[in-house]
Amino acid sequence: MSAPHTVTSLQNAPERERRVRMIKYTVAMGIRLACIGACFLVSGWWLLIPALGAIVLPYFAVVVANSATKDGQKATPLRPGTVSVTSQQ
Repeated sequence: MSAPHTVTSLQNAPERERRVRMIKYTVAMGIRLACIGACFLVSGWWLLIPALGAIVLPYFAVVVANSATKDGQKATPLRPGTVSVTSQQ
């Protein structure tokens, strides 16, 4: 028999999890937009810093937004209906 679930072990509602991911992604894309704007204002070698931020930030924004779950822990999916095999002799 499986262990009973407690309220603190339940995962977030899908709507709440989606909202948190969208907020993180929107903040990261706002920073990217600022980097693109800084590319027009900065010259010389300093131009590389906002240019790299504008190029690399979308990848990290997607990775961070999709990997974050409740309290930063990796959640294991619940699989209802799994078969438990017991050895019989």
